[in-house]
Amino acid sequence: MKFTLQARSGNARAATIETVHSTIKTPVFMPVGTIGSVKSLDAQDLLNLLGAEIILANTYHTYLRPGDNTIKKMGRLHGFTKYPKSFLTDSGGFQAFSLSDISKPMRDGIEFRSHIDGSKHFFTPKKVIDIQTNLGSDIMMILDDLVALPATQERIKISIERTTAWAKESIEYFRSQQERGICTDQNIFAIIQGGTDKAFRTKSATELCALDYDGFAIGGLSVGELNKEMYDTVEHTVQYMPEDKPRYLMGVGTPEDLIENIERGIDMFDCVMPTRNARNGTLFTSFGRLNIKGAKFKEDEDPIDPECTCLTCKTYSRAYLNHLFRAREITYFRLGTIHNLHYYLTLMREVREAIFENRFDAFKKEFYEKRKHQTPIKKS
Repeated sequence: MKFTLQARSGNARAATIETVHSTIKTPVFMPVGTIGSVKSLDAQDLLNLLGAEIILANTYHTYLRPGDNTIKKMGRLHGFTKYPKSFLTDSGGFQAFSLSDISKPMRDGIEFRSHIDGSKHFFTPKKVIDIQTNLGSDIMMILDDLVALPATQERIKISIERTTAWAKESIEYFRSQQERGICTDQNIFAIIQGGTDKAFRTKSATELCALDYDGFAIGGLSVGELNKEMYDTVEHTVQYMPEDKPRYLMGVGTPEDLIENIERGIDMFDCVMPTRNARNGTLFTSFGRLNIKGAKFKEDEDPIDPECTCLTCKTYSRAYLNHLFRAREITYFRLGTIHNLHYYLTLMREVREAIFENRFDAFKKEFYEKRKHQTPIKKS
């Protein structure tokens, strides 16, 4: 993997990340394809309609179904899904957190029961690397110990100590595998933990960033804390992260969250928000959110967003989308998802352009000014 920092505007950064499958221009938002599929879309939608250079798949879910060995036999993620660009796979740590009623973190790994059939499994740092090696992802994430917030100081202390220990085991194993000719086309990121406690974040970041990782992520945020706490934590943590490697904020978030954290020096993001919200009727626009299920859209001939150039906005009216959503027509899910992801990916491209032109501050101001209108302004 090659990371090239190309421009700055304040602390906001524009760069490229080159993997064997694609060149990723940052800042970048990665659509979430949990089981190897972005819900309601296929590879051609991602390539031809959205121009996505990287998507995220879920290690926990693909391990359980259809199984990482099956995916390996079918050409790994790229051959299996026919999406030829880059994949990032998480490690299962977040699933252990989100499915805490059926999982249990331990000193050596995470024990959990399948949410599908109740079978028992145990993830160790080495095992999740082996799984992701089979998946063939371009960027794999290590196993980490994530805790919900608020949490006790003792629990956060255990989390960062466990995460650091697993990180040391992971990088040693990963590099030894590469020396054996295994996973040589893959890269590996560590995950900084520590809640919103600045001392813990400093300790975690300092310990992890001293290790031979290809990039670093900030994990354990957007899990119950206030937005300001998230932003302050990111701003504090970034100063301990290398300038010459990618910075990834996991599981975040709203368009506002992306802008705020780009301003603080983050390069990479993922979140289910644009796809999940689309399926629930909430569409993102240049002027804020629009709930397409509202009766006021029943005879509205306008597109979702007059400024948007996605397939959905160029072709269909709010009235038609309102009808499809209310009828629970499957077509709506595709059209809504295309729009929301187009909005997110276009936002990142516009931010990147603003960084190159050293006008990020002006872009951010305009971004928030548009949202004061709350509804799209009709073109004359």
